[in-house]
Amino acid sequence: MLLKGKQAVFFDVDDTLYDHLAPFRTAVEQAAGADGMFPYEEAYHRLRYYSDTLSAELGGTEAMEAAGRLEWMRSERFRRTLGEFGMELSEQEAAAVQAAYIGCQYRFDMFPGARELIGRLKEAGHVVGLITNGAGAHQQKKIDSMQLEELIPAELQFITGVVGWDKPDRRIFDHVCGLTGVAPEDSCYIGDSWRNDVIGALGAGWTAIWLNHRHQQPETAHKPHHIASSYEELSRLLLG
Repeated sequence: MLLKGKQAVFFDVDDTLYDHLAPFRTAVEQAAGADGMFPYEEAYHRLRYYSDTLSAELGGTEAMEAAGRLEWMRSERFRRTLGEFGMELSEQEAAAVQAAYIGCQYRFDMFPGARELIGRLKEAGHVVGLITNGAGAHQQKKIDSMQLEELIPAELQFITGVVGWDKPDRRIFDHVCGLTGVAPEDSCYIGDSWRNDVIGALGAGWTAIWLNHRHQQPETAHKPHHIASSYEELSRLLLG
């Protein structure tokens, strides 16, 4: 059992608490005309790559919103992603895929065992919260769709577009520690993204748990403290 005494456990949202691939697949099928042979999971990982790299180039969520570049980034990541798989889209076509993506992003179920694990962590007396990259209203709609308000109070839901620093910037993790009063060495972060979640948590001195449910390969020489491939495995790791 990893957790002993009172500790803080924070979760990523996209593709950690719910299946982020599902709305991507629906949007690409509906708006771009992809068929069942299209490599959706491979393309999804490229979308995440372009989302991260474009966001970093443009200064993060807050800077993109201030400059009116957020919607451009969202469409551009689709244009570049699908272009790698032989689907050349105009800016207007890429915007249509992004619109379809947004249209189905708030209709989803949490991964099996996710809600139950959060409840068990709360019952055990741990501080449980969320840290998620993205624009405030956009990410809040996802959180609200999961109906987590009874398990995770608003003051423990940290959206980087609101706070001002995007993962992997350690300042978002330091900010959370300052507000919870829990030291980095007593804080765990769970997420699927190697760049944002593993590298971010390690850089802040937190325990990094990589939820590698898509069986990806490490992207750098960084070493997460633990790796889990499902919520069943994660539950055993954390609580025994």
